[in-house]
Amino acid sequence: IFESVSSMERSRGADAVEVLYEISNLMNTGLDRNSLSILVQLCELGVNPGALVHVVQELRRESDRLQQTQAQGSDVARPGMGLD
Repeated sequence: IFESVSSMERSRGADAVEVLYEISNLMNTGLDRNSLSILVQLCELGVNPGALVHVVQELRRESDRLQQTQAQGSDVARPGMGLD
């Protein structure tokens, strides 16, 4: 009996994450299922959702900044590469 209750809870949890994922896609959040699931679990553990929003936004800004820096670095002409 305990096993079936546990599997039912997992199934409901998976269904809830799927619904949240669909909503997330409609809102163009860019979150994948795994990231969304982690964020939901953190909220369930009592982490402030506003703080999570701030962290996700900051991580995205930093990721964008790093990608721009890498792209600019690959555009720089290097001696001996026939670009100078």
